[in-house]
Amino acid sequence: MKPRDRVLTALHHEIPDRCPMQISFTPEFAERLEKELDLEDGKIHNPHGGGNTYKLERMIGEDLLLTSVGWANSYYQGAENYVDEWGVGWHGTKYHTPFGSGVYTEIVGHPLAEDDAIFTYQPPDPNRPELYAGASELLKSFQTDYYIVGVTVTTIFETAWALRGLERLLSDFVQNPDLADLILDIPYQYHLTAAKQLTRMGVDMIWTGDDMGTQHSMMISPRMWRRFFKDRMANFISELKVINPQVKVAYHSDGNIVPIIPELIEIGVDVLNPVQPKSIDPEKLKKEFGDHLCFWGSIDEQYTLPFGSPEEVRDEVLQRLQTLGKGGGLIIGPTHHVQLDTPLENFWALVNTIQQTRYSDLQGS
Repeated sequence: MKPRDRVLTALHHEIPDRCPMQISFTPEFAERLEKELDLEDGKIHNPHGGGNTYKLERMIGEDLLLTSVGWANSYYQGAENYVDEWGVGWHGTKYHTPFGSGVYTEIVGHPLAEDDAIFTYQPPDPNRPELYAGASELLKSFQTDYYIVGVTVTTIFETAWALRGLERLLSDFVQNPDLADLILDIPYQYHLTAAKQLTRMGVDMIWTGDDMGTQHSMMISPRMWRRFFKDRMANFISELKVINPQVKVAYHSDGNIVPIIPELIEIGVDVLNPVQPKSIDPEKLKKEFGDHLCFWGSIDEQYTLPFGSPEEVRDEVLQRLQTLGKGGGLIIGPTHHVQLDTPLENFWALVNTIQQTRYSDLQGS
């Protein structure tokens, strides 16, 4: 099967030759993997696919290729302090692993921290043609063979709290909801414009969403989610489906968001990402929602990949294929970008187990 056909088959809840795979990497792990594969090109790898050559993804046999427009591209822009085009300030924090050192970028400046700043704030323009040059080239070069995903993650909440500050925005939800609405509308309108343009260009899926969950519960109550996010996301999805009724919509949130999953289905979400197994039981998720949702991710990035053994990685992949992937409906991969602390033996155990396992052999298990 071509990668594209493999994904389409899985998303139709049918059994492809093997489970489709998508893996992203931090820039540091990508650099390490490029050296391993002799693919070094001197370019910084973007985990969301903005500006990549896709040699790395194609070399390891991925089935989906990503192209990103939006605030999420502000991550990993440098090792030093910088301010992104939204006015958000970032600080590079060094970290060390047994396999080398890297830099995490952390938010340190919020342009809308003061209440009156919103009245003079000018967000970036989502209509700039150069934002879509990478998507255009990707579609032209690879859509015949690969499944193309337009990425507009950090769609509303995460960008909004980067602009305002997390504590301030959470306080606004209670104390100043009108101001919160004004702030939320800034990233919402930007990413909606971007997602609509990517849909018109012909991407197969729009990957949207925000981290709404913590390890064991939601960050905000379901009632608060309904007040500030449900209608926005419902309109976001409906506008994309008007442009192309066949476009799939994936919704990302780390953590446990089980209380709102029925409502995500209600508003038109097709695929749930990343199915974090330390927070949500993948097998239970499949039983409760597998008739209405497909799933993307599910391989543990908190313990199994960085700290487990290759055998544990292999066992987890096989377990997911037998349960979450039963009857199709699964795009398998890690629940986050692969980090620099991941042993290459574990990474190759992940890739090789997916590639070498005949999906149909597991379906009667």
